[in-house]
Amino acid sequence: MAGRQRAFVAGLVAVLAAVLAIGGCSDEAVREHQQRRRAPGAPAAPAPQAAASPASAPEAPGPPVVPAPQRSGVPPSPGALRVPVAGVDASMLRDTYDERRGSNRPHEALDILAPRGTPVVAVAPGRVVKLFTSEPGGLTVYQFDPTERYAYYYAHLDRYADGLHEGQWLDAGDAIGTVGFTGNASPEAPHLHFALFRLGPERQWWKGTPVNPYPLFLGGPR
Repeated sequence: MAGRQRAFVAGLVAVLAAVLAIGGCSDEAVREHQQRRRAPGAPAAPAPQAAASPASAPEAPGPPVVPAPQRSGVPPSPGALRVPVAGVDASMLRDTYDERRGSNRPHEALDILAPRGTPVVAVAPGRVVKLFTSEPGGLTVYQFDPTERYAYYYAHLDRYADGLHEGQWLDAGDAIGTVGFTGNASPEAPHLHFALFRLGPERQWWKGTPVNPYPLFLGGPR
């Protein structure tokens, strides 16, 4: 009886040893099988990486930038002017700008009647650019305003003020000359022919766009 028990125990021990041996070989077999499936020299498969986040969509373009309109650097007029004939008030002026003259040409100036020899003065500050004698205008003066965008024209003068010269700076009220009837003016109607014109980019004293000065003697808007 004791011998059968010993034999049973010995058999159980042998079975347990065999099971342990089979389990150990199983792990080794699995590792060997994995190595055989991998191609010789091939690197191990990389570990899976997290999916990249989708690229952010480009920002929608904003509304186009519209530049502010550029205002012209030339004002519509040089501003209020002083009446250029001594003793004449603005209320005494007559708007002759749109009147017609010989051959139906536009006048585009003001005629300010006054006795011969009446002082003529500058309507505003500015530089004398030309003293000129012409057949229609007689003895004349061209004066630029301080911005040199406008020119003042004084015509039919009897004489120039003493010392007046080209390049001279005048303030409003400074002497220009005296009223006369030189040029094509009638001796029976001495007057100052006064004109205002907007200069072109060339700043040519003899050429420009006429502007009616009448409202400016009345303190009209700039």
